[in-house]
Amino acid sequence: MGHSRPSQHHQTLKRCEGRRSHTGNPVIFTFKLDCGPSLSNTEQWTVQRSKKGERVSAKTSQPTIPNMPTEDSNMDSLESMDDCSDSGSDFEVTMNATKRKKQALPKPRPPKRPRRKTALRTTSSPSRSPSPTPPDPSLQRQQNPRGTSRLASPRPVTRVNGGNQGISAEDIYDAVRSGKSAMVTVVDEWLDTYKRSREAGLLVLINFIVRSCGCKGVVSREMLDSMDNAEIISTLTKEFNEDSVNYPLCTPGPQLKRFKAGLCEFARVLVRSCRNSLIYDEYLFPSLLAMLTGLSDSQVRAFRHTSTLLAMKLMTGLVEVAVIVSVQLQTTQRRHNMENSKGEHDRASDRLEELQATINELQENREELSSMMNATFRGVFVHRYRDRLPEIRAACIEEMGMWLKMDPEDFLNDGCLKYLGWTLHDKQSPVRLQCVRALQGLFQEKEFIGRLELFTSRFKERMLSMVLDKDPDVAVEVVNLLLLIQQRTEEALREEECSHIYPLVYASHRGLASAASVFLYNKLKTVIAGDNQENDKSDNAAFFQILISFYIQSEFHEHGVYLVDSLWGVAGSELRDWETMTSFLLQESGLMYEEEGALIELMMCAIRQAAQATPPVGRTQGKKVILSMKDKKIQEQDRRRITTHFIPLLPQLLAKYSADAKMVTLLLKAPLYFDLDMYNSAQWLEKHLDLLVSQICGIVEKHTEATVLGACAHLANTLCSDRYTFSSRAHLAFSQLLDGLTECFSTYLSDLLQGTADDDDTYSAAIALKRIAALSSAKDPTGWKLFDSCLKLLKSRMESRDLDKELMVSALRCAAFHLMWAKVNVVNSTPTEAELKRLKKEVQSFCRVCQRCLSLNQTEIRDQAFELLCDLMVLYNENSVRSQPALQTLIYLPSDSLRAELATFLLDYVFTDPGDVELDGEDEEMKITVLQKKRNQLAGYCKLVIYGVLDLTAATDILKHYNKFFKDFGDIIKETLSKSKLINPVQSAKTVCLTLKQLFSEMLTEDLSMQDLSEIRDLAKRLAMSFGIDLHRVRKPLVALHTDGIRFAFRDPHEGEEQHPNLAFLEILSEFSFKLLQQDRTQLAAFLKSECPSTALSWAAVRQYQRSLEGRSASKAKDQEGGDAASSRDTPVAKRKRTTTPGSVSRGSWLDSSSVHSSLPTPALTSTMLKQTAEQKTSRKLRAKESDVGSGLTEPESEEEFSSGFQMRKVKPTRHRHSSSSQHVPTSDLNSHLTLLSLIEDECEEREEAEIENYESGSDNESSYTLPSTRHTSASVLDELFD
Repeated sequence: MGHSRPSQHHQTLKRCEGRRSHTGNPVIFTFKLDCGPSLSNTEQWTVQRSKKGERVSAKTSQPTIPNMPTEDSNMDSLESMDDCSDSGSDFEVTMNATKRKKQALPKPRPPKRPRRKTALRTTSSPSRSPSPTPPDPSLQRQQNPRGTSRLASPRPVTRVNGGNQGISAEDIYDAVRSGKSAMVTVVDEWLDTYKRSREAGLLVLINFIVRSCGCKGVVSREMLDSMDNAEIISTLTKEFNEDSVNYPLCTPGPQLKRFKAGLCEFARVLVRSCRNSLIYDEYLFPSLLAMLTGLSDSQVRAFRHTSTLLAMKLMTGLVEVAVIVSVQLQTTQRRHNMENSKGEHDRASDRLEELQATINELQENREELSSMMNATFRGVFVHRYRDRLPEIRAACIEEMGMWLKMDPEDFLNDGCLKYLGWTLHDKQSPVRLQCVRALQGLFQEKEFIGRLELFTSRFKERMLSMVLDKDPDVAVEVVNLLLLIQQRTEEALREEECSHIYPLVYASHRGLASAASVFLYNKLKTVIAGDNQENDKSDNAAFFQILISFYIQSEFHEHGVYLVDSLWGVAGSELRDWETMTSFLLQESGLMYEEEGALIELMMCAIRQAAQATPPVGRTQGKKVILSMKDKKIQEQDRRRITTHFIPLLPQLLAKYSADAKMVTLLLKAPLYFDLDMYNSAQWLEKHLDLLVSQICGIVEKHTEATVLGACAHLANTLCSDRYTFSSRAHLAFSQLLDGLTECFSTYLSDLLQGTADDDDTYSAAIALKRIAALSSAKDPTGWKLFDSCLKLLKSRMESRDLDKELMVSALRCAAFHLMWAKVNVVNSTPTEAELKRLKKEVQSFCRVCQRCLSLNQTEIRDQAFELLCDLMVLYNENSVRSQPALQTLIYLPSDSLRAELATFLLDYVFTDPGDVELDGEDEEMKITVLQKKRNQLAGYCKLVIYGVLDLTAATDILKHYNKFFKDFGDIIKETLSKSKLINPVQSAKTVCLTLKQLFSEMLTEDLSMQDLSEIRDLAKRLAMSFGIDLHRVRKPLVALHTDGIRFAFRDPHEGEEQHPNLAFLEILSEFSFKLLQQDRTQLAAFLKSECPSTALSWAAVRQYQRSLEGRSASKAKDQEGGDAASSRDTPVAKRKRTTTPGSVSRGSWLDSSSVHSSLPTPALTSTMLKQTAEQKTSRKLRAKESDVGSGLTEPESEEEFSSGFQMRKVKPTRHRHSSSSQHVPTSDLNSHLTLLSLIEDECEEREEAEIENYESGSDNESSYTLPSTRHTSASVLDELFD
C-alpha cells in the first residue's frame, strides 16, 4: 500500500464522499498498485460506498485458489488442470497492499470501512516521529478482541531495548530459538509495539525474519520508507554473512528441531492473536506477506527456505481463520434467514439490520482473507513446491495437506490435488513422505472420498509402485495409505493390485513388513467375514485355513518365521491359539498333507516368537533388542502356556509324524522353548518326559537324515543339562541308545576290517556309526572307546582304496568328536603324563589320516577331513593350553607339508569359479549349498591364521583372492584382515605387501600384462581401504608397507634378469599413499631417493610414486579452501568441481578413492528415477552464487503424462537371493522395465536437474527389498565362525 500518510488519504477521500452519482452507483477511483519484485501485475481498486460505510475490494483478473468465487473456474477436473508457470513474476495477486515504493508525492489512500469491536482506530493515527504516540486508555481497553486474551508468561521475555521502544527483533529471535518463553507473551509484547506505531512494529517483525534467516543485516526505518522490497532484499543479500554454510533452519543437532518448532509456533500464535482485528487492517499482513514473497524468490537459500516456511505457516493460519469466518457467515446467514422468514409483526427490524451488517462484515473479511491467501498461494506455493531444496518442497506439501483437510470447500479439488499427484514423483524421499502423509489425512475422512475418486484412479498405479520405494519410511506410509484406500473406497483395490503388497510381509525391514501384515490381516478378515456367513467355523479356524493357503501359494516356504513376526503385532491373539492349531494336526480328516506341513512350520515359528519375544535374524536393524518389564512378563506367561499345553500333546504329535523327516525336525524344536522345570512341578508330568525321551530314541533309530539326527542331538543335549533335576533320567535313556548303536557297529567291525562285509553289512555299520556321530556332538562318547576302531577302519579303507562315502565320513566324525571330548575332559581333570602322551599320539595319528584324505577324489570325504583338521588344530594349538602349563604336551603344530596341502585345498576347491564345479542337476539351491560349504571351509582356514596355528604370512593365500571373490567371501576375508591387525599391525601390513609382491612376481613370470597389473592395482585399492580413517593409528604399519615395497622395487636383479624388473611395483604401491601423513610422506620420499639410482628418478613409475607422495600436500590448500562448500548440499553457495593440474595425481580425501565409488551398486528401479539425457550426464561447473531456485521436480505438461502408467514392479517368489554390493543393473534394463513420466520441461531445466543429481542425490542406492533367506549365512556368521 505504500507509506502515504493517512491524514492525506482522509482529506482526499472526504472530498470524494460528497460526490454521489445521481444513479446511486459508487464512485470509482482507479490507481495502480505495484506488488513487489515478483508481483509485477497491475490491479484496479474500487472504492464502493454503501449505507454502512466504505469497503475496499480488489478486482483480480484471474483467481488462484479453486472453488473461491471466480470468473472462469476451470479446475474442476484433472482433464483441465492449470499448468502453473514458474517464471517467478508472471502471476496476478489480490493483496490489498504488497509493496512500498519510493514516491515523490503521496498517492490517495482508500478509506477503510469502520469495523465493530476492532482496534484499528488506535493503529491508524498518523505520526511521522520515531516515537509513537501513546494510545488512548479508553481505546486500549478495546485492544483485546475475541480470541486474543492476554496470557501471563512464567518466563517474561528479556528486552534488549529499554524505555518505550518495546520488544526488539533480537528479543523475539532469542525467545524463538531458546523455546523457553511462552509464545503468546512474545506475540503480545510485539503487538503492544505495533499498536504504538505500526511502522515500527512491522520493522521489528521484518528484522526478526531477517535474523531468523541467519543474516546479520538490519532493515532500518529509512530503508523501509525509501526502498521497495526488491531493493531491501538486494541490500540484505550483499550483507549476508557467508562465513558459515549453515543457517538456523539447517543447523544440525537438536537446536534445529527446537528453532523450527518455535518459528512455526510464533507464526501460528501471530495469526491467532490477530485474527479478529489486525488481520484486516490492510497493512500488517499484506506488507508481511509481500516481504516473504520477495524473500522466497531470493537466490540465497537461507532467505528462500525461512521465508517459505513462514509464508506457508501464515497461510495455514489464514486458512484456519477463513474456515472460522465461513462457519460464522453460514451461522449468521441462517439466523438472518430465520428472522426474515418471520411474519411482518414478529420480525425485529433492528435485529435483522444487525445480522445483515454482520453478514456484510464477514463477507468482507472472507474476501480479504481470500485475497491474501490467493497472493500467498500464487506467489509462494506455486513456485516453491518445485524448489531445488527438498526441505522447501516438503514444507510446501506438508502445509498443502493441512489446507486440503481444513478447508475442503476451497482446496479439495483437482486443481490442488494435482500438486500432490505430481509430488509423488519427487526424487527426494522427505518430499514423497510428506505427500503420502497428506494423502493419508484426506483418505481418513469419509466425506472426502467422493472428491478423491478421479485422483485415485489417475495416481493409484503410481502409489502401488511406491510400495517398493527406496526409502523404507516412504514405503511404510504408502502401504498404510493403500490400506485406507482399501477400507474407505467402494471399488477399493483389485486382487492383482493387492498382490503387489502381500509379498512385503517377508521384507527384511520390520516396519514395512508390519505395515504389509496389517494390510494382509485386513484382507484375511474380510474373506473370513464372508465365509462365516456360509459356514459355522470359528474365526480362528477360518483364519488358519486362509493363512495356510496364503503361505503355500506365496511360495516363500522358508520364510515362515518372517511371516509370523510380521503378523505378530496385529494377529498375535490368533497366532497364540495353540488349541486350534494342535486340534487341526491331531484330527484325522482335517488338513491335506501339504497344509499340515505349513501349519507345523507356522506353529513352530509362533512358539519361537512367543518364547523369545525377539525378531528373527535380519530384522533387528543391527540393534540389540532389550525387552521392557512388561514384555518380559508377557514372555514368561507365554512360555508357561506353551509348556502346559504342549507337554502332554508333543509325544502324540511326534508319534503321528515320526515318519516324516521335515515335520518331525520342526516338532523336535518345540521343547527348546519350554519351561522345562515344569516337568518336575507335578508327578503326572514325568511320564510325559519319559514318553518324549522314548519318542526321541525311536526317531534316532528310524531316521538317517542329518537334519533329523542333528535335531535329536540338540534336544538330547538340552535334556541332559545338569541344570535340570531330571537330567539323570535323560542320560540313562540316551546311554542305553548309544549302547545299542555301539553294539550294532561292533558286530560288523571285524568283517569290515577283513574286507569280507557285504553291501548290507557296510550300510548297516555306516548308519550305526552315523547315528553315533550325531549323538556324539551332544553326549561324551569317550566311554565307549570307539576311537581305535574308527582309526583302524579308516586306515584299512585307505589302503584298500575301498572308499565308502557314508562309512568314511561317519568314522572321521566319530574319531574327531572323541578327540574333542577328550580335550574337554583333560582340561576339567588332572590327567597323568601317560594319558596326555597317548592323547597326543591319537591326535597326530588322526591328523595324518585326515591329511591323506585331502588328496582323495571323494568330495564329501575330502571336505569333511579339511573341516575336522581345522577344528582340531585350533583346539590343540599353543594358545589353548597357555593357561595350563601341564597340558603343554598336547600342543600340535602342523608340518610344512600339511600347511602346503591346506593352502592347495583352498586354491583347488574354495577359490574356484562356479562354472568349474560339476554339479548333478545343477540349480540355484545346489549353488547356495556349495557356496555355504566353501564359506565354512574358508572360515576354518582363517581361524588357523587368527588363532596362531599358521603364521600371518599364510594369509597371503587368502588376500590374493580378496578382490576377485569379494562377492562370495569378502566379509570373511575382511574380518580376518581386521583381526590380524589387532594381533600385529605391522606384520599385518607387511603381509598385505607380501601378497602384492607375490602376485607381481607371478605376473612377471607369465610375461608382463597391463591387464594383470590393473587387476593387482584394483586389489591394492581395496586393501588400502582396510586401513580405516584413523591415520595416526596406522602410521607405523603403512610406513613398513611402503618401505618393504620400495625395497622390493629396487632389489638387485637375479642372474639373467634385466635391470630393476620390479620397478612397476611402485605403481601398485602408490595406491596406499593417500593414507600417509605428511611427515611420513617426506620420510618415504627421502628413503626412495636413497634406494633409487639417480638414473631411475626420471622413469615414469618412480615419478608417479613421487607424485602420489606429494599429492596430499599439493592439494591440502585446496581442500581447506573449498572443503566446507563441498561437504553439504545445504550450503547456499553453489558447489564447484575440484580440478588438478595437468599430469598430476591428486588423491584428496580417502573417500574420493575410486574403489569406494566402484563398489556402490547401480540403483535398481527406484521410485523417483528421472530419464537422463546425454546433456545430464555431462559434468558441468557451477557458477558461484548461481541461483538454485530451480525445480527439483517439474510438472508434467499434459494429462496424457498421468495416463502413461508405470509398469508394476513385482516381487518374484524367489526363494534365494544373494545380494552383493558389487552387482550392477544395466541402465538400459531400467528404462525398458519402467515407463517413466517425463518430468523435464525444457533444456534449461534438464541442465538444472543434472546438477541436482550430481550434487544432491544422496546415497540411496537400493530400491528393492531383499527378502530374507534362512539358507543364507546369518548376519552374525562372523561371530559364530571366529568365536
